Amino acid sequence: MYYWLAEQVGGSPLVHRVEPEKRGWPSVPFVAVVEAYVLRALRDLGLTKQKIREAAAEVRRTFDTPYALATKKITTDGVDIFVQYAEDDLARVEDGQRPFREVIDRYLHYIDWDVSDGFARSLQLRQYSDVAPVIIDPRFGWGAPVVAASKVPVDAVVDLWLAGEPLEAVAYEYDLTRVQVEAICRAARAA
Repeated sequence: MYYWLAEQVGGSPLVHRVEPEKRGWPSVPFVAVVEAYVLRALRDLGLTKQKIREAAAEVRRTFDTPYALATKKITTDGVDIFVQYAEDDLARVEDGQRPFREVIDRYLHYIDWDVSDGFARSLQLRQYSDVAPVIIDPRFGWGAPVVAASKVPVDAVVDLWLAGEPLEAVAYEYDLTRVQVEAICRAARAA
């Protein structure tokens, strides 16, 4: 992600950062986590950096926002990148062609969008199972991964298990099922 912090589009980075208030403090805000997630998803689909830059530039120009990748204005069908100009008005960045909506609507379902401003509210982490969805939400756990349903920090669940508590005891402590605790611990250990 730090490589992308240096990438500029129209004088603004693709992935934003802030100057830490003190040495060692965080320099990557939640908006940057979302930007990096969208960027990674687009790159994982094989989309080129140039296409991503063009889409970000178009959204910045059209909607006057530096946070192009963190808005719901960019989407893809896995081949091309599209910009959403209005509710039912999408156009391919390179030539303005209109796509099939059914394909596009399945993309980025891991991001929960705020309907009031169109920016990301929380981000579901793909590496965790749907049995126990884990999110990053700046309103809970100071932006650390939490279990979506209970907002219990993932680190608390994993730490208790690593301390030697059986899965059943961890599940009881955090009002989860044994299967949920096992899925969380397995994913956290693999990361």
